[in-house]
Amino acid sequence: MSLRRRGTAAVGLAVAAALSLSACGGDDTSGGSTSADAGGDRKAAVATGGKDFGDAAKKTAGYGTDAAAGEFPRTVTHAMGSTEIKAAPERVVVLDVGEFDNVVSLGVKPVGYAPSEGDAAIPSYLEKDAGEPKSVGTINSLNLEAIAGLKPDLILGSQLRAADKYDELSKIAPTVFSIRPGFTWKENYLLNAAALDRTAKAKAELTAYEAKARKLGEDIGPDKPTISMVRYLPDRIRLYAKASFIGTILEDVGLPRPENQQIDDLATEISPENIDQADADWIFTGVYGDAKATQRDTARANPLWKNLDAVKAGRAKDVPDETWYLGLGVTSADLVLDDLRADLVK
Repeated sequence: MSLRRRGTAAVGLAVAAALSLSACGGDDTSGGSTSADAGGDRKAAVATGGKDFGDAAKKTAGYGTDAAAGEFPRTVTHAMGSTEIKAAPERVVVLDVGEFDNVVSLGVKPVGYAPSEGDAAIPSYLEKDAGEPKSVGTINSLNLEAIAGLKPDLILGSQLRAADKYDELSKIAPTVFSIRPGFTWKENYLLNAAALDRTAKAKAELTAYEAKARKLGEDIGPDKPTISMVRYLPDRIRLYAKASFIGTILEDVGLPRPENQQIDDLATEISPENIDQADADWIFTGVYGDAKATQRDTARANPLWKNLDAVKAGRAKDVPDETWYLGLGVTSADLVLDDLRADLVK
């Protein structure tokens, strides 16, 4: 689902005449009811009012602002309504990993952030440019007192994560919500950029990403390998599909997927006994949290895993979870393209 192929339909109204870039998205951070869901899930599909990712993407058509570059006050239309931002934001709090990637990618150092459950560390790939933001709880358990104490002038998050906190957050500072983190990461980036008056930079970076993905596909050549995306979480094993962050990246590159990962959903779930369903030419594996708390070792001890062609050929690789699954932004997407190039272009 490339920016080029989707055209301007999804975001043309989002930023009115200021945006001519087309957009699309793909994944959220956790899973189901678990805290690992920054990749989007079936509940997310219900929350966004549709069964598949197309419905959620269409709902982003109203995102953005019609304010000219440099113009404040500006009103931003988003998932929860509209919000007036009186002056260029200087103290930004981000409530999810995707927004963290977005603001740092736009050259903004947030004053506060909400990390994934069980890991308060700043993502290593953002650490150099992120400044010294303070933790404000976690993505699923926000500390409103900590947020207020930072005296933010803009709060960025998502309806899926914190709809029930929106009214309280709006009393602290102007608050702008996407529908959800994940597969609509490109639309979310443009929305955050509209709030920060950095639309031109966001457009340029998405255009550069799109060109880089297209060039990678060309360099891999016409005989592209199938790619299987496996992720181990504390209570499940997932095969990530089209409605995921990584799913959109693979589609932008033009890399085919196994049939069981072609669905319009975040992922399918399998047991260690069915790990052979991860079969493909290449298998890329992420682990959320401590690998010992997952079923990764059990799955890999299964003879079915050991007999997969990709495993025997050395084409089954662990990849950084923080970029491939949790990043949800243009900087992490760019790093995923680098990883894919290193393995697939010889």
